[in-house]
Amino acid sequence: MDEIRQAEAELVGEFQLFDNWIDRYQYIIDLGRQLPPFPEAARTEANKIKGCQSQVWLVTRRVGDRLEFDAISDSAIVSGLIAILRRVYHGRPARDVAASQPDFIRALGLDQHLSPTRSNGLHAMIREIRTAAAAAAAA
Repeated sequence: MDEIRQAEAELVGEFQLFDNWIDRYQYIIDLGRQLPPFPEAARTEANKIKGCQSQVWLVTRRVGDRLEFDAISDSAIVSGLIAILRRVYHGRPARDVAASQPDFIRALGLDQHLSPTRSNGLHAMIREIRTAAAAAAAA
C-alpha cells in the first residue's frame, strides 16, 4: 500500500504547484499525451469501459503479484485521467490496488472540478481497475 500512497502524495504535490484549474487541466492533458501507445487491436467492445461519456478502452494483466494496465480515450482530458490512474495503480501489488480507496480524487480536487459525466467515467475506470486487481490477487 505504501507504493500507492507515495504515488498519490506525489500527484497531490504536483497539483499544488498550479495556482488555478486552467493550469491543472492543461497539466492533465499533458499527462495524457505521454501515455504509452495503445494497440489498435485492443480497441474492442469487450475492452470498452461502460459509463464513460468518452470512449475508453482498458486492458489489464497480472504480472507476478502486480497489476498492469493500458488504456486510451478519444478525449484529451480523459486520457490525462488515465495517466493519473496509471501513476497510482500501474505496476502495484494487485492486493493493494484492490484494497485501496481512491481518496486521491478528492485530494486532487477532481471531485469538484470534473463534470458529472467525466466523474462517472473516472469512477467506472477505477471500478474496473480495482475489480481486475481483486481477480488478479485471488488468482
